[in-house]
Amino acid sequence: MKFTQDCSMPKNKLMTMLGNADAVLIGAGAGLSTSAGFTYSGKRFFKYFADFHAKYGITDMYSGGFHPFESLEEYWAYWSRYIMINRYTDPPKPVYNTLFDIVKTTDYFVITTNVDHCFQKSGFEKTRLFYTQGDYGLFQCSVPCHNATYDNEDTIRRMVTEQKDMRVPSELIPRCPKCGKPMTVSLRCDDTFVQDDGWEKARNRYERFLGNYANEKILLMELGVGNNTPAIIKYPFWRFMRLNSRASYVCINYGGAVVPRKIENRSLRISDDICNVLQGL
Repeated sequence: MKFTQDCSMPKNKLMTMLGNADAVLIGAGAGLSTSAGFTYSGKRFFKYFADFHAKYGITDMYSGGFHPFESLEEYWAYWSRYIMINRYTDPPKPVYNTLFDIVKTTDYFVITTNVDHCFQKSGFEKTRLFYTQGDYGLFQCSVPCHNATYDNEDTIRRMVTEQKDMRVPSELIPRCPKCGKPMTVSLRCDDTFVQDDGWEKARNRYERFLGNYANEKILLMELGVGNNTPAIIKYPFWRFMRLNSRASYVCINYGGAVVPRKIENRSLRISDDICNVLQGL
């Protein structure tokens, strides 16, 4: 597949695309939260996980999540901090708030692989969101023995407050209320991920939104989507563009914005920090 050459595009073209659209479909990846300041390595990692780096040589939050810790007490000491700063703490930059201000007066929907809940915290309506890969704020059975998820905020806050020497109290380790096995964070890491009733309803709402605008003027905004899971957002957006001749598409991705030539005449790509682009609007 051939792609257009990288180039700088003026913000007024994006503003025109937004103004001409009857609806906006946002597809958001990790790059959007990175732009908002949710970085998983560097100074931010060492601020919260210097002790885990010293003991295990872990150098970033993401890889640390897969480390075989010595006990569940230590595992949850790591993960409770991880969840606290990436789910229950607001990002340093108001990128999500800015995005909401841009689309809030139009008919919009969001599909995202992000699991940090930033959309809902910034004012986006819950019924207009489809979190495909889970939520840091939910527990599920690790087996799983049943198809349900559970809010974890109270437990996570206690774990962070009460942990000592890189361990949480044993009584705080979450157990499945059905089978007694350990709980885990509800994230799509393997085939044990639970697609509960809320997940299924969100998927149905997303599909209805696509159907409603299958032949209408809609702007597809792909924000910070990489190539780890292109089949969730990137490829479906390109396919939708091929099927709907009235649709338009913008890809904003710092250093990774691409547009297939076959839809290039109705598209815009911006290789810049998403924060800079949105604030410029």
